[in-house]
Amino acid sequence: MLSNKTDRILGIAIGALMLLLVGTIAGTLREKVVRVGDKAPDFELVTDSGQRVTRSNFGGRLLVLNFWATWCPPCIEELPSLNELQQRLGGEGLVVLGVSVDKDGRAYQEFLSKMQVRFLTARDPQAKISSAYGTFKFPETYVIDSRGRVVQKHIGARVWSDERLLAQFRSLL
Repeated sequence: MLSNKTDRILGIAIGALMLLLVGTIAGTLREKVVRVGDKAPDFELVTDSGQRVTRSNFGGRLLVLNFWATWCPPCIEELPSLNELQQRLGGEGLVVLGVSVDKDGRAYQEFLSKMQVRFLTARDPQAKISSAYGTFKFPETYVIDSRGRVVQKHIGARVWSDERLLAQFRSLL
């Protein structure tokens, strides 16, 4: 009788532990996807110009965080308009930060030089930062306000110098 009761308690305990284990594993398998209204995940990286930046050190400015790669044709297509966006609204408090997932550092640097990129850039070859945002297709861009909230999310290439987008950005500044 005591053996049956002990076996039953052990069985329940093992079952509870199995459920906990399965729940924990399932929770880690879900991709984290950052959406509009979410607090933007923090990050730390060193830009190509040697500046150490985090998501939180853009105090009071609007951050346009663009994930891209040199091997991505739509990413290359939108680079000139990102340059123009930085040029037109940088003085008003907007900062464009391009984070590349390129693995080949030399090819990346040659590309930047050839394309004359004029906004902050950095390389994240392990794609840790883009993964934290749930980004696996490029380009993908997050507009983050001064409180660290995602106020816009753009999947795919955009013409960032479009007057409607500029008006939206100005309303967020």
